[in-house]
Amino acid sequence: MRSLLYVPAHNERFAAKAHERGADAIILDLEDSVPEADKDRARAALREAVPGTGRNGALVFVRINAGDRAAGDAAAAVDAGAYGLMVPKVQSAAALDVLPDLPLIGLIEDPAAVLDARSIALHRHVIGLALGSEDLATVLSATPNAEVLRFPKLMVHYAAKAAGKLSFGLLRSSADFTDLPAIAAAAQEAREHGFDGATCVHPAIVPVLNRAFASSEDELAWAARVIAAAATAGGAFSLDGRMIDAPVLARARQLISR
Repeated sequence: MRSLLYVPAHNERFAAKAHERGADAIILDLEDSVPEADKDRARAALREAVPGTGRNGALVFVRINAGDRAAGDAAAAVDAGAYGLMVPKVQSAAALDVLPDLPLIGLIEDPAAVLDARSIALHRHVIGLALGSEDLATVLSATPNAEVLRFPKLMVHYAAKAAGKLSFGLLRSSADFTDLPAIAAAAQEAREHGFDGATCVHPAIVPVLNRAFASSEDELAWAARVIAAAATAGGAFSLDGRMIDAPVLARARQLISR
């Protein structure tokens, strides 16, 4: 999942076009992008929105609300056939036990959860983690700029990777969706750190993320050469003036599998 596009579930026009955007995953949102007065309508819309947005093969998640609405939102997502849930404001692994047995992406949105991210990542249904930049900054009374977000985002990233799970995000806020060159640079940086993909709120960002988090032709060609050379080397060897040993070979195989 290189790109995960948020779509407000109550917005029929946005939902009707979502399958055309090329995103690897669609997140039908019942939470922050839906006004309180439209929460019930957004939940009811899942029955048609989930199969509609997934018709071209995108995985369809539903971002549920935290608190009293969580159980009803999750049940509606299951009834509509959603692939998984994005769970906001996750506080602990135990809090996830009450949710349906679906793949979960946990949103870490306060300092306590950042510090407990590894235990959350180890939950049996969690497939990945992301950090909620705006919410975390609000709790911290901080400004959600790249410098403030970098450390907590990397902490959550390391927690996900330590548990063998996916990690989503850019080392900056995703609220500004207009500066595509800056987003492309941030996505490339995130990929260099090992992030698997990122969420976005505007369809124009989808191709930017898809390019950044995919292996390039040059990378694939290099990986293929490394793997071919390793087949006859019988140990560490040199290729293009660079030492190739077990970790480098493993990285080449990761590029091919990606």
